Amino acid sequence: MKKMSIKTVVAIGIGAALFFVLGRFVAIPSGIPNTNFTIQYAILALFAVLYGPIAGGLIGLIGHSLIDLSWGGSPWWSWVLASVAVGIIIGLVANKLNVEEGKFNGKSFAIYAAICVIANAIAWGLVAPGLDVFIYAEPASKVFAQGAMAGLINIVATLVVGGLLLLAYAKTRTKKGSLSKD
Repeated sequence: MKKMSIKTVVAIGIGAALFFVLGRFVAIPSGIPNTNFTIQYAILALFAVLYGPIAGGLIGLIGHSLIDLSWGGSPWWSWVLASVAVGIIIGLVANKLNVEEGKFNGKSFAIYAAICVIANAIAWGLVAPGLDVFIYAEPASKVFAQGAMAGLINIVATLVVGGLLLLAYAKTRTKKGSLSKD
């Protein structure tokens, strides 16, 4: 197994802290119980693209667990694991986006958009509600409604805010072949 760089470990810490702060303190109730409008998944997507699936999964695990613990209870593992899934799935396609090379064009955004929709659909349409029913014996109609709302909110956040963050980041990178010798 490849060793994780110090840069990646630090990114996991920063990403988890941002995920926690945005999810805990910058949340607007959606009208569906325990489901809020937030942008922490845009941060998760950004870090997953930049640092890969392991970092994305750990940021989702740590950040979501801290949010749940801060409310005075224990982590709600079905939703924590859904956050882990989002980070891993988005991180798996990071190398196809070429953001580090200063590219985030229409094709890159289309790939990013597709994987964000897929990751959130799997996490909030299957993982979270399925595990809610299996682990916690929650009513299926309730948890699938929560999952649908969470999925929709997180898709919008990852596409709009995450897409803008990736575009801004790509603009800070030197494009391959853009330097010339004097």
